Amino acid sequence: MTAPAPISESWTRIENWLAEHAPATYAALAPPADPADIAAAERVIGRPLLKPLVMSLLRHDGLLDQRLSLLPGFYTPMSARETAAEWQRFSRFYDKRTADEEGEEVDYDFMKIGVSSVLYGHPQLIPIARDVRGGCLVLDHRPETDRGRVHEAEAEQGIMRASHEMWTSLPVLMEMIATSLETNQPLNDYTPAVDEEQRLYWDFIPLRSDGTLRRS
Repeated sequence: MTAPAPISESWTRIENWLAEHAPATYAALAPPADPADIAAAERVIGRPLLKPLVMSLLRHDGLLDQRLSLLPGFYTPMSARETAAEWQRFSRFYDKRTADEEGEEVDYDFMKIGVSSVLYGHPQLIPIARDVRGGCLVLDHRPETDRGRVHEAEAEQGIMRASHEMWTSLPVLMEMIATSLETNQPLNDYTPAVDEEQRLYWDFIPLRSDGTLRRS
């Protein structure tokens, strides 16, 4: 796998596509984050945020309209302040005693089956986007194999380690979003579309095993 493009390049491609095809979503892109807000978030979380996340926040500090979903799966990127606040709420769910007792077996099972309820709320899994149902995307800051990987997190199911390439890292995710927008090709069963109000949304259309679209 080749190295993904820098976050800034992917953002430029996404911005250009939104400006032309989904101007309402383009107008909802927040201005760059104040570096002081990023530093404050890092103090709350207790560790530096990974560079790709910082670079993304310095491009757009989330969305101005929380009803819009910029990312596949109906996720809305968070601002630096929202990330800190969501991390405080999220990390309250973590049962440190159980996780410490399970140790490496938790990570092994997580890698094998792709789901872990024990890891839900882990303080080194940093929320970066959320959906209307209360789920979120978390960026893995643990100093292990999955460092930099993006996972889905839901209270009932726990942390879900999806196998699709787009979850490999934030730069990979943003580059693949840009490519999907430009080519109108599905991304992990989600196809970009624009509604009557010129807002981007992701139409969920599962693919057949041969890679073609499954339509009713």
